[in-house]
Amino acid sequence: MTRNIITTRRQLIKGGLAAATVLTSPSILRAQGRRDLTMLTWAGHADPDVIGAFEEAHNVRIRAKEYVGGDQMLAQIAQSPTGTYDVILADAEYVVQLQQAGFIERLDPEDYPFDDFFPEFQNFRGHWFDGHPYAVFLRFGYLGLSHNRAAMSEADARSYRSMWDAQHEGRIGHFDWHLPNLGALSLLNGNEAPFDLGDQQWNELTDTLMTLRPQVRGFYDYGGMLSALRSGEVAAIPGIGDWITGVLARDGADVTTTIPEEGGLQWTESLSIGVGSKNQDLARTFIQYMMSPEGQVKTATLKAYPAMIPTRSGWARLNDELPGEAKRQNMVLNGPNALDEIRAGRIRLRELPVQQSLEVWNDAWTRYKNA
Repeated sequence: MTRNIITTRRQLIKGGLAAATVLTSPSILRAQGRRDLTMLTWAGHADPDVIGAFEEAHNVRIRAKEYVGGDQMLAQIAQSPTGTYDVILADAEYVVQLQQAGFIERLDPEDYPFDDFFPEFQNFRGHWFDGHPYAVFLRFGYLGLSHNRAAMSEADARSYRSMWDAQHEGRIGHFDWHLPNLGALSLLNGNEAPFDLGDQQWNELTDTLMTLRPQVRGFYDYGGMLSALRSGEVAAIPGIGDWITGVLARDGADVTTTIPEEGGLQWTESLSIGVGSKNQDLARTFIQYMMSPEGQVKTATLKAYPAMIPTRSGWARLNDELPGEAKRQNMVLNGPNALDEIRAGRIRLRELPVQQSLEVWNDAWTRYKNA
């Protein structure tokens, strides 16, 4: 509050009884001492199922501002006063831009359970600068070819080339974002580094993209993809994964995601502390909670979109509490599991373009949509 309240002796005495009554109420006492923690995030991460226990335990209210897409996230931060956001959840490929722009704080590695991470995720690329982390890897998933089993079998989905089959004319969908789509087709073209393309590789990729256009039914947002895959309006959507098909599978839809022989991509979401945050202690405690076994299980089973998690203790707790979900997401402790895809070299990180600008990729995507 910005206005001053001036209380006279008479008013103080008159209000004494009421004040005494107020101070005897634990709920009001907690409300008076409650702190706010601001978070910039994809949708779903501030749902009560995820943050409710943390808010209760620490007498905090998390105020979330949701965004859609990394470019929107960067614009939101750039347009806001320094210190507006205590916690920032971002796709890993944008962490470099956040750090270079001075939008996130340097973290103390001793504050976070990096030793609990599987080796593949320790010292994660693009998160560490000069030996210090600026983001903590929270969750991840694989992107391949998501398909309705009644329209495209898993055997056919073992190659992105199946999208060009005559039977799928007008039945291929797209998530309306250039990065995962172009990345998937870059893998089809045999590019080992799908986002680091020379001029010839880039021209070949845009040519491949245009040949797919006659097969495309539409370009969808999150809700549109759910509806199109569930109904069978589209047979398949490249460049997405279990973050969509897992939601549908929970509701009984006969859909899945297959990683084609040409390979798949890994999306990653990470947590950082916003530069200038006045609640850095609380932001640090929140990130520590999300990296705890309890927090890891909550983020793995996020209602908005599920994900895999990077910590051993998180996998152990998920297998203890929700063995069915651990099996569904292939995060099992004994035998083959999802990490084998990385260890076999079949997964590439989703990244920002290296030799072209984001604008060049976005322009190519716009031309494709308008073709």
